[in-house]
Amino acid sequence: MTALDRPVQFLKGVGPRRAESLQRIGILTARDLLYHVPRRYDDASTIAPVALAQVGMDVTVAGEVRSKGIVPTRSGLRIFQAVIRDDSGLITCAWPGQPWVERLLRKGDRILVTGPVKFFHGRQIQPREHTILSRADATPPTSPGTIFVTYPATEDLPQWILRRLFALNLDRLVSQVARDEYLTPPERRALNLIELSAALGDLHRPPSLDRVGAARRRLAYDELFFLGLMQARVRHQATLERPGIAFVRTNRLIRALHDSLPFRLTAAQARVLREITADMTSPRRMNRLLQGDVGCGKTVVALFAMLLAVEGGYQAALMAPTEILADQHAGAIRELLGGLPVGVEVLRGSVTGRRRDEARARVAGGEARLVVGTHALIQEGVEFDALGLVVVDEQHRFGVRQRMALAERDPRPDTLLMSATPIPRSLAMTMHGELDLSTIDELPPGRRPVTTRLAAPDERAGILREVCRHLDRGRQAYLVYPAIEESERAELLAAEAEFERLGREELAGRALALMHGRMPADEKDRVMRDFQAGRIEVLVATTVVEVGIDVPNATVMVVENAERFGLSQLHQLRGRVGRGAEGGLCVVITGEPASDPPGADPADPAAARLAAFARTTDGFEIASEDLRIRGQGDFFGAEQHGHATELRFADLLKHDDLIRPARERARALIDADPRLADPANAAVRAHLDRRYGERAKLFGVG
Repeated sequence: MTALDRPVQFLKGVGPRRAESLQRIGILTARDLLYHVPRRYDDASTIAPVALAQVGMDVTVAGEVRSKGIVPTRSGLRIFQAVIRDDSGLITCAWPGQPWVERLLRKGDRILVTGPVKFFHGRQIQPREHTILSRADATPPTSPGTIFVTYPATEDLPQWILRRLFALNLDRLVSQVARDEYLTPPERRALNLIELSAALGDLHRPPSLDRVGAARRRLAYDELFFLGLMQARVRHQATLERPGIAFVRTNRLIRALHDSLPFRLTAAQARVLREITADMTSPRRMNRLLQGDVGCGKTVVALFAMLLAVEGGYQAALMAPTEILADQHAGAIRELLGGLPVGVEVLRGSVTGRRRDEARARVAGGEARLVVGTHALIQEGVEFDALGLVVVDEQHRFGVRQRMALAERDPRPDTLLMSATPIPRSLAMTMHGELDLSTIDELPPGRRPVTTRLAAPDERAGILREVCRHLDRGRQAYLVYPAIEESERAELLAAEAEFERLGREELAGRALALMHGRMPADEKDRVMRDFQAGRIEVLVATTVVEVGIDVPNATVMVVENAERFGLSQLHQLRGRVGRGAEGGLCVVITGEPASDPPGADPADPAAARLAAFARTTDGFEIASEDLRIRGQGDFFGAEQHGHATELRFADLLKHDDLIRPARERARALIDADPRLADPANAAVRAHLDRRYGERAKLFGVG
């Protein structure tokens, strides 16, 4: 065990009690402390002298607490005040309604405060935030240097304690880092990276803000490389260590399907099919992600792949997250196959008894060559005659273990995961580096774009009249709301209340139905089938309709409180209309009345989202904009259980140039040394085990 791997309690200034507090924020070892990410940096050159802080300015000042106390007001409000001094003079800081701050600050503490300068019996700063730079009795003193570093802190681990721990331990810890360096000087120069020890030193004690950027860049590369390395090991183990199936292509079914299609494949579909065919006809097991925008034609590509498996003497299974989507896929496949002699079977959890047993028997006996289903495909008692290909639609709706369940057979079938939620390529490479990536980035010719309109609440009556005009032409509509029930905590339109109101008022006499996530699965399924069959004119719903529902007769989508939705979510909702010959209309209504058009203020994140949404119908462009506006945290936060993506230093927009080289180096290293058994790779192996040892077990990586 190296000094960096020793328990944190043995560091100077820690001890058993403080170690417990550190452990609660994930700092168990000395190395964990070294990788504790600062929250912000303040350059001393931007800190205003107290004497120059004028009323109306927003300032950051640093000084020593000279006096403090709580001042009551006539209204009963208690204001904590502290007078701080720097070399230029004195100023009062006031925390109205925050008397508890008095317990945190001591006379003689050196603090950093940021906030507006106001006039109240003289100049005073009302801090938005404050940082204790050092305690009056700190030994040794924690000299701030030219850059003030602020860390994520807690009540029992205040800022001054964290700063003191780094003052006491940083030099010794950084001196131990050299043995962890795994990049040679030429490799670092090629990527414009600094040494690891320098990066960690500059992260916590930077001589300039430029050095902070260089430090984070190096640590970002490490994150991307070791994430890519773990994913490369998963990929190698999944595709190469155990043999796959080399499918034999006869063109007996593939050519017949191709000739019978009423349309030509797009260039993107043809390119992706070549990638899939190359995988499936090689002994290397396919493990591929197929992503594409709504309506780009992923299903027909998957069908060609499934027929290749059938031509080779195997079965293919397609797993969908809902029964209605499974039925939709089965219907589309049967229609595309026409009279081709390929048995198609559907397995659903709601089908029981004799019908279920007969369906399972056709699958087990090989009569069914293409099997479409839900989670029922992985239930106990389902056996295949010769499963060769697994296709998982809307793969993000399944957990890792669910996705792997069908693939863990002998011989191991090829796997094709599909997603209709476009994400930027940089994000896809980071999140799904264990998969080969195919992208359909082209829509079929003749597909009419959906007209998108932003609206304010006072336009709602006119919008509902327009909905009625669509209904009068025999079309159908979706009305989507962010909440199921009304809540006192948020002024949101709710699906249940609006369903009742619309049925009495604007849409009285129309065939309405309600659907939301709390309804039993069989009831949701019944409502959706009635909507597909045209027995329901207007579906009032929450985002349960976001993915996978195909109703070509639905031509209008109205989304209420659109500012509550993410860009990609809005795009998926818009994709539910315009799937027929007539095209579609999507109207998004913001929750706040405004004289300016919704989305006009680029400084407002919600407005920026809506403006981007109205500007384009390209899912990949929308996803890139969503990443820029929301940041990568929301994307990773939505990841399914078991995904190992966790980036604390890497920013996928700022460090985009590092993603590909990190991934390519990781794959090349694993291709050359799959188990990292070469002594030359010992440091890399140790890094990988520290970062991903536990989570790698979920993927079965040894």
